[in-house]
Amino acid sequence: MLTNFLIMTDKDRKEAAALEARRRRDEERRKRIFNPRVRIMGVDIDGLDRQVEERKQKEAEDKRLAELFYDQMKKSDDYAMFMHDKERQERLCYNQSINEYRKSYQRFEDRREFDLNDPGYIRNQVPCRGEVDDPKLGVSAAQKFEGEDLVSDQRRKIQKEEVQSWLGQQMKERELAEKDQKMAEAAYHAALLARDQRALQLEALDKDCRVKVQKACIKFNEALMKEKAYEKQQREKEDTEDKMADICNFLNSDLMTENPNVAQSNLGPNRKICANFKGMSPEQQKAITVELQNQIEEKRKKKEQELRREMEMDNYVNGVNREIFLMDQEISAKKKKMYKEISEENMRLAEEQKTRKKFLDKVVYTGYPSDEFYDQFNRGSR
Repeated sequence: MLTNFLIMTDKDRKEAAALEARRRRDEERRKRIFNPRVRIMGVDIDGLDRQVEERKQKEAEDKRLAELFYDQMKKSDDYAMFMHDKERQERLCYNQSINEYRKSYQRFEDRREFDLNDPGYIRNQVPCRGEVDDPKLGVSAAQKFEGEDLVSDQRRKIQKEEVQSWLGQQMKERELAEKDQKMAEAAYHAALLARDQRALQLEALDKDCRVKVQKACIKFNEALMKEKAYEKQQREKEDTEDKMADICNFLNSDLMTENPNVAQSNLGPNRKICANFKGMSPEQQKAITVELQNQIEEKRKKKEQELRREMEMDNYVNGVNREIFLMDQEISAKKKKMYKEISEENMRLAEEQKTRKKFLDKVVYTGYPSDEFYDQFNRGSR
């Protein structure tokens, strides 16, 4: 039907332009309604991107936790190997110091009874006779001289008593030395036991930290699952409500009810505009506009809620990372304290060993005979 623009007024032209715009909107809406892919299935690009991002974050978190656990295991293994090598080195140094002490201060020729165990004693001893006036010895025997020692028997007896006294003293000194050595070994084993106990405590602390990290991850995963289930339920509920609203709007639209008021013309009560006979009334347009504004406001609130939930999740992850960092700092501080205690213990043991050596050199082993004592013997042919 052709419109005669010559007989139309300005009001009719404005009304025709408004009806033409309404007709275009109706065609766009029919295309959207009668497209089953958009109306029934739908494609939530934002939701899919968010799921992909969440999956990437979860994989990165799992990888970081695995690397953290591997680093803790490696640190424990390195510490165990270090303690084993240190113990072996300490034993080697201890045995080496004992051997050096024996070579320097316990030589066979430096013993007090060396003259009794001298292999050349018989060869070096002076000739002796049975009595002072032995009738078997004559002048030519060269065994009887003026000024010879006539109290050799008494002197030998005194020498034997001195030798016995020296032997008793040496036995006592040896017992004291063995006792000191046993005490030193007991102290050394006690230090090793304390160090092993400290290592076990550190291992238990490390295990406790790993358990706490695993529990935190489990809580985080449970919260994430609950949140996803809640979001899925909300999306299903919103989709159902949208579908029902769409169905109700479609059934109550002028397209289905064929409202005759849309085709009413201002030229007369019986005149109709055939091209816009099934158009919508202003009240319906106003209701659609209000509904669109409500949907826009609802979408904005939903987006703000998602942003707030993401911020809360980021704060939770940052809190877990901060807790793990504090645990690592605490473990490092305890390890440094343990190393310091071990170093102080080693210094104390070294000081005790120096004091004991000084005591042995200045107090115990001070009874060596002087050169004057040995010079009084072997002055004659006897």
